[in-house]
Amino acid sequence: MDYISAPETAKKLGISEQCVQKLCEENRISGVIRFSQMWLIPKDAEKPADGRRKENKKV
Repeated sequence: MDYISAPETAKKLGISEQCVQKLCEENRISGVIRFSQMWLIPKDAEKPADGRRKENKKV
């Protein structure tokens, strides 16, 4: 399996590096590995759903 760094993942997903690190800490991206002080993220990882938004809100 190929891995990429947090900055590379941030560019790929269109979010900040800090957001990627937070998602890794919360285990919201599957298959991540912590190597020393660096996160290794699978190359084919997808952006998880935004937990702040509720889809199909009822008014």
